[in-house]
Amino acid sequence: MAVGKRLQDARKTVDPSHLYDLEEAVELVKASAKAKFDETVEVAIRLGVDPKHADQMVRGAVGLPHGTGRSVRVLVFAKGDKAREAEAAGAEFVGEADMIAKVTGGWLDFDVAVATPDTMGAVGKLGRILGPRGLMPNPKTGTVTFDVGAAVKEIKAGKIEFRVDKSGVVHAPVGKASFSQAQLAENLRALVTALLKAKPSSAKGTYLKGLAISSTMGVGVRVNVLKLIQEKQDAVA
Repeated sequence: MAVGKRLQDARKTVDPSHLYDLEEAVELVKASAKAKFDETVEVAIRLGVDPKHADQMVRGAVGLPHGTGRSVRVLVFAKGDKAREAEAAGAEFVGEADMIAKVTGGWLDFDVAVATPDTMGAVGKLGRILGPRGLMPNPKTGTVTFDVGAAVKEIKAGKIEFRVDKSGVVHAPVGKASFSQAQLAENLRALVTALLKAKPSSAKGTYLKGLAISSTMGVGVRVNVLKLIQEKQDAVA
């Protein structure tokens, strides 16, 4: 596939073999984001785990300090007072049997799904549809809860879910190219902190093996993970 001149020029500013300090990497990513829209800044983090083993499946959720910069459409499976609570909190789609039927029919026009525990018996039947897409409500990520109002507000404010894929990599958005260097760096540090807390006890050897950030249309920049970890340890000490 042909590479555009803009991306060719951006690649000239980045050494693919070099591990950059986080702030420098963020600045390079911001500088390469030349598209006519506000590009999403994404991170790919390679973990030293084997996702084939259930006890090494890394997943969780984290509230990004500065949000994601995008509007999130929330579906809540709830009934009665909890349905009204979800609507009041700003959920775009709320219901139980009607929403389950809609999803069963192929509708997936939402970004995050939340469910109250009393609906999970019926919602669980959607596992084959929502599971592979990372949309299935899960207690570990705070999306199965009776406190649906708080859950919706947290998601709207920038709470994201993360999950390691089959190749041992976590992909996640950490903001927009229009964010400041400090905002993107703080969001990424929050994600790294959450991943460290989610480290499986069965994981041996190096846990965070590599990290790269990029914008939607821009060049990827590798980050010095060891320095990031050391910074966190120094802050705790």
